[in-house]
Amino acid sequence: MRYALMRLSRISLMNQTFQSFMEEHKPEAAYFFADKGMRSGLFFFDLKDTTDIPRIAEPMFIHLNAAIEATPAMNADDLKAGLGKVKL
Repeated sequence: MRYALMRLSRISLMNQTFQSFMEEHKPEAAYFFADKGMRSGLFFFDLKDTTDIPRIAEPMFIHLNAAIEATPAMNADDLKAGLGKVKL
């Protein structure tokens, strides 16, 4: 019984953590899957400032003991703007 309550509490915390993330960051897409036997997810959202990464990631670290990989990406407009800054 104790294990079941602990498990239910962890699932509830996981749900709250993801719901909070989804409401705040409104990802364009979110996918959940198993990777090497671990619960995994991919979130695609607009990260306006890289200094926000700790604020965004910390709840996942604290509440879910998560491992996080962040991969910045650009859309076509971002790439065009970035290429406009290249000096050869």
